[in-house]
Amino acid sequence: MKNGIYKILLIAILSLTFASCNNDDDNNDIQSLNGDYSGTFTVEYLNGDTFSNPVTVSFGEGNNYQSSGNDDYFPAGGSGTYQKSNSTIEFYDINYWTANFDPNLILGGEYEYSKNGNELIISANRTEFGLYKYELTKE
Repeated sequence: MKNGIYKILLIAILSLTFASCNNDDDNNDIQSLNGDYSGTFTVEYLNGDTFSNPVTVSFGEGNNYQSSGNDDYFPAGGSGTYQKSNSTIEFYDINYWTANFDPNLILGGEYEYSKNGNELIISANRTEFGLYKYELTKE
């Protein structure tokens, strides 16, 4: 009788363990960034100045990305490759830039990100400068 109870208990525990290892979770949606996104880039500097402009960011095969820029550098743009983890993306911009603007306006370096359906938010809090944020919607 005890062996029967132990077997049933063991089967129940193993079943729950395998069920909790399901790969079909919200992180699967985050894994696939490929596509074109449009929205708004905003920078909020520590002195209170805030600048916003429209922006597009495209994610392609091979972890390539390209971000549009504006004449006033809000944002400057950027393109190259990226690596992502559960909540951060590291952008590796491959362009040469002049030194006449805030280099944090280039989509490069480490950003936190979250994805909810077609909505993608990418942000970096550069403690010595301000908050750089991309609020995007997949097209």
